[in-house]
Amino acid sequence: MTSAAVPASPPSPAGPVGPVGPARRVPSRATRAGSVVVASVLGLGVALCGAPTARAAASSAAGGPAVTRAGIDPALSADRGAPVDFQEQEAERAATTGSVLAADRTAYTLAAEASGRSAVKLAPGQYVEFTLPRDANAITVRYSLPDAPDGGGTTAPLDVTVNGKGRQALPMTSSFSWLYNQYPFTNDPNAGLLHPDWWITECGCVPAATTPAPTIAKPFRPGHAYDEQRLLLDRTHRAGDKVRLTLPSGSKAPWAAIDLLDSELVAAPQVVARAVDVRVLGADPTGRRDSADALDRAIALAKLLRVPVYLPPGVFQVDRHLVVDDVTVVGAGSWYTVLKGSQKALSAPAPDGSVHTGVGLYGKDAAHGGSHDVHLSGFAIEGDVRERIDTDQVNGVGGAFSDSTIENLYIHHTKVGIWLDGPMRNLRITGNRIADQIADGINLHTGVTDAVVRGNFVRNTGDDGIALWSEKTADARVVVDRNTVQSPTLANGIAVYGGTDITVSGNLVADPVREGSGLHAGSRFGAEPFAGYLHFTDNTTVRAGTYELNWNIGLGAIWFEVLDRDIDADVRVTGDHYLDSTYNAIMAVADWGVKDRYRLAKLAFEDVLVDGTGTSVLSARTAGSASFRNVRARNVGAVGVNNCGTFHFTPAGSEFSVTDLGGNSGGGTTGDWLAAWELPNTLTCDDRPPVVPPPAPSPW
Repeated sequence: MTSAAVPASPPSPAGPVGPVGPARRVPSRATRAGSVVVASVLGLGVALCGAPTARAAASSAAGGPAVTRAGIDPALSADRGAPVDFQEQEAERAATTGSVLAADRTAYTLAAEASGRSAVKLAPGQYVEFTLPRDANAITVRYSLPDAPDGGGTTAPLDVTVNGKGRQALPMTSSFSWLYNQYPFTNDPNAGLLHPDWWITECGCVPAATTPAPTIAKPFRPGHAYDEQRLLLDRTHRAGDKVRLTLPSGSKAPWAAIDLLDSELVAAPQVVARAVDVRVLGADPTGRRDSADALDRAIALAKLLRVPVYLPPGVFQVDRHLVVDDVTVVGAGSWYTVLKGSQKALSAPAPDGSVHTGVGLYGKDAAHGGSHDVHLSGFAIEGDVRERIDTDQVNGVGGAFSDSTIENLYIHHTKVGIWLDGPMRNLRITGNRIADQIADGINLHTGVTDAVVRGNFVRNTGDDGIALWSEKTADARVVVDRNTVQSPTLANGIAVYGGTDITVSGNLVADPVREGSGLHAGSRFGAEPFAGYLHFTDNTTVRAGTYELNWNIGLGAIWFEVLDRDIDADVRVTGDHYLDSTYNAIMAVADWGVKDRYRLAKLAFEDVLVDGTGTSVLSARTAGSASFRNVRARNVGAVGVNNCGTFHFTPAGSEFSVTDLGGNSGGGTTGDWLAAWELPNTLTCDDRPPVVPPPAPSPW
């Protein structure tokens, strides 16, 4: 059982321009590396929306608290995304004595990784102040601190006051931030290239094969810059009260970037009366003693008595996996009950390749039948994962679960929040918050059937926010519904790699940073073919459509990739909204090596809104077809259909055909986005069109 694919070969050197730009082999799922876009070299820096100045932000705050969802007016994403209890407020819209970072989508910058693509940078003695929109007794602050010069992070508190009183210290650290270099990344900012024999965009070369050797700036590709910290306030404060975050004078940190504040009113701790209280079996809620063995005893007793395990308020130290089967584990609430663990090196590698263990609740391995009737809810899992080792099983929840539920957990600082290796069936993952992961937020891997992933909030993952990966055995009849994914620093918000009868509906995805985008479907990573249907319905993406470093092109807010085989299932996109897309709204693409073997056919788009694209509505770089009905667009920065087909440029036109089923309207700088002269397969290819920044999205 592994938690990611085995690394494939590195990208090969540049070749002729093709469907994915220069014909470079793109790394496999495991080798997708984070990458800095060097604007001075590539000319691809993208600063697409203006951030308010400090004075303007203060003025906005004076007019009342500005509440957002994914950095936009909540009305623009009504009834989409996770239903959450907190109110989001962007720091750049609050009152501050700090510096508002200019909005920028150029990875790697503090602005690009921030929600809304801007933040406030504080020097010691400066503050940012938020006005509470509702009563609240708890806050979450998303922030960034600089790394230590040699890595390892810095630690410095932030002062929190309400109406100038009741100072509390909010712990901040960058120990879980700042990854560098090529896959599998490093915590050392001074490291040389991990793979000098790989082609890199920064020099447009293979450094080890280039004379004279190129100079590569250090730190190389710094990213994963943000973290978040939660704090229960001293009491309940009222709407209109002022929460001030101050970097104290004399702070050890030379600066702190504040991205946003989430405020909420947390209910009292939950008490479960008829249950096995883990303290009775010796668990220590102070966190001073390891409680793993005591929790094992409590789980065994609860199974025998057929009652739940109760985790009362407290911090329970757990430095290894807890194996659960046929049992319910309930906490007092994720703000009160914490399972906290330190990552531990194993004396010898485990059979699955793990070299560490750490806190996590695991089902039995699928090869041994998996676990059944497991129900987890109401607690937090705080890990200690600071590096990406794909063979390590250091996930918050792992293994295989059938006829089970995972709900209302807060999972923080693990490798993957929930990574499940099937086959398994009848699973519900609902209402969880997952933040600051080294890799994915949620991944249903191999033969997960009849599952629902609903109402989860995922922020700051180092790989896909939510992924379905049908490796070896297809996932089937899976619904991914009304989740929010914000700021994945690598890869996609929601990705589907193969599978049968998959629905992705009502989700909100914002601010993917690099080498992926908002919504994605791909015949990639050895996945089983798409079969039956794949439906994307009523989703909203915001500021999606990122730059793909290996291909040197911009991606779509939603993109489909052909690599391992055809995509010819019933693929329908209905009711989606693509807002403020950095490049294209929609992309259909094939890898250069298979462009004449595989096709992407039967795509159907209906009742879609496109509000702002840096380039086109549709970028086609493959053979295949798509139909459009009632697709309305505005603020389109380039030709509506950028049709390159398979780059053969034959007199017969493109190998990708477009069908107009009526009701399509709007456009941008070049006229109607879907004009008669573009149909059915006119070559309109501009391999790398210039970006025209669109205005911010607004009500249609």
